[in-house]
Amino acid sequence: MKIHIYRDGPEILLPILQAELIAELDNIVTYWQKYTPDETHGGFLGRVDNNNNATAHAPKGSVLNARILWSFSAAFNLQHDDAALQMAHRAYEYICRYFIDPEFGGVYWLVDYKGEKLDTKKQVYASAFTIYALTEYYKASGLQEARDRAISLYHLLVKKSYHADKTGYMEAFTRDWQPIADLRLSAKDANEKKTMNTHLHVLEAYTNLYRIWPDKKLRIQIQTLIGNFFDHFINPETNHLVLFFDEDWNQKSATVSYGHDIEATWLLLEAAEIINDIEWEEDIEEICIQVADATIEGLDTDGGLWYEYEPAEDRLVKEKHWWVQAEAMVGFFNAWQISRDQKYLDIVVKNWAFVKDKILDHQNGEWFWGLKADGGIMPGEDKVGQWKCPYHNSRACIQIIKRINHSTII
Repeated sequence: MKIHIYRDGPEILLPILQAELIAELDNIVTYWQKYTPDETHGGFLGRVDNNNNATAHAPKGSVLNARILWSFSAAFNLQHDDAALQMAHRAYEYICRYFIDPEFGGVYWLVDYKGEKLDTKKQVYASAFTIYALTEYYKASGLQEARDRAISLYHLLVKKSYHADKTGYMEAFTRDWQPIADLRLSAKDANEKKTMNTHLHVLEAYTNLYRIWPDKKLRIQIQTLIGNFFDHFINPETNHLVLFFDEDWNQKSATVSYGHDIEATWLLLEAAEIINDIEWEEDIEEICIQVADATIEGLDTDGGLWYEYEPAEDRLVKEKHWWVQAEAMVGFFNAWQISRDQKYLDIVVKNWAFVKDKILDHQNGEWFWGLKADGGIMPGEDKVGQWKCPYHNSRACIQIIKRINHSTII
């Protein structure tokens, strides 16, 4: 596919990009409405493959379900489509019934296909996404109970997970919030007590909570989290993010994750803007450009963003995952908004052209998990699964649609 559109200026690019992303958001929402409800056991299916074949007895993850709730709620808040709101109601009711722990608080990591407890560990990452989803659902539904649940989960995380002496959030616990040996989100992660990924999404959750509950102590938590990124997570020498630390903030990894780098930029700026912290905003705008420029190292000539780089081995992981592309679109658009440098907008449009050509499944719907280094579709990955969700791609569409609406160019 030969694409020339990215050579044009913002006044031409932005209306076309917005129209295409409005259409794509509708495609994503329609796919999840059609293929993912579990009509037998309630809620949503735990796994669907690339051919839209469901694994009927697949476990159901708290992260997937929270992201479903957020996505349908956010889509409704943008487009006011009642069908999306009905799906949000379905997701909310299932989470409240099966994932929220009535005895110890927090959310279970996994339930089975019937909703029975399967893995009851308390991963802070999962609680953060549940806060994020509940706050977005509250905005959609006006249901006070959802707001109260989000606030309650916030207080619980601060009480059980926040490291008051050295700041930061500990990664995971047993069901009753005791120390746990295996802290990892997945098998690929380092088994460390503080991680960039969890802190980033705690920040994202708290930012959304502040929108509906501008609490003074919550504001301090957000400021402290932003400080953690400047003090620990952002490497000032490379402008890449450090992924893993021990509880004393000793660095435990050197892997570069291009998707997380660019995702962090706009989420940090959004947090500072929501709490109206002008001093942090100025510092973050500067770091947004620095990290965006460092992320350009991971761009292929076709517009796709590679997955990771291992400095110790000088090894580039040339897979191109769907979520990395979604974050690239928002992060580089954010860099363009800050700088008005055309090169960042060109990256966005060229990356979107890559997504349309290679990542969108034009036959069966939704986005493929990603491409292998040789350009083929990654085999055996989910279309719907514990980690494959409507959050990154719908959020990218929603973010850029909104940002174009507020742009002074058109």
